[in-house]
Amino acid sequence: MLLSQAWRLYAADRQIEGFSPHTLKGYAVQANMLIKYLGDIDVDEVTLLDLKEYLVERGGHLKPSSLGMRIRVLRAFFRWSAEEGHCQANPARKLKEPKMGKRIPKALSEEDTVALQEGCRSPLEHALVEFMYSTGCRIGEVYRLNRGALDWDNRSCIVLGKGDKEREVYFSIKAAIWLRKYFNSRKDTDMALFVTERKPHRMSIAEIRYVIKRVARRSELDANVYPHKLRHSYATHLLNNGAPMEGIQTLLGHTNLSTTMLYASLSGPRRKEIYRKFF
Repeated sequence: MLLSQAWRLYAADRQIEGFSPHTLKGYAVQANMLIKYLGDIDVDEVTLLDLKEYLVERGGHLKPSSLGMRIRVLRAFFRWSAEEGHCQANPARKLKEPKMGKRIPKALSEEDTVALQEGCRSPLEHALVEFMYSTGCRIGEVYRLNRGALDWDNRSCIVLGKGDKEREVYFSIKAAIWLRKYFNSRKDTDMALFVTERKPHRMSIAEIRYVIKRVARRSELDANVYPHKLRHSYATHLLNNGAPMEGIQTLLGHTNLSTTMLYASLSGPRRKEIYRKFF
């Protein structure tokens, strides 16, 4: 079976399993790059050497995390191909991911967070910044939300996170005030939580990122500000204010506590408090 045919079947299986369109789009990019390099050959003709040469020539410039992701995709695809009988052996089985140091997520200080909030000008900007910061949502989770999902009494909503897992998140009083002002300023009937400023329709992930960047530039912050940094800031500020790690894990929707533990490396004030209390 040709690589292109196998990739289509593989993507169809992953779609049935519930993989997100964003993930499937990433798989398609990986498939096109591999086929462009090797040609649309039979899956059974691909060797370990072919894959290593491909990774060196087409991935040598990548960061270890990006190269590791590419290797994981290849291993998963060829493992599936072998299990489905499209190739006699899995040529990617011996591929190893590059070693990576522990990546510590970066967060805004509480002072920079206030500066970002003060840099907002329109109800949209205020509502978006306040909602993302006070919920700790991923940008994709915000993108999918509808206005009707908000529970105003509890100041909460259900978001669909990674692996199609639902969780309840909570937003602050300040976020609620700006969301109401934002909704009152809108003239459209679109169900999306956030819509574009011109010809209103659901705001894309790229457009959400642009608005956050626009506010950050206006705030004249030295730090590089992007939507996911608001999530990191949310978790770090919770930790600095004494929230238990298990609670932060639940609020963030992390499957493993070890992922949440990365934030402990950021919490300078928290470390100082522990030192002074116990030493």
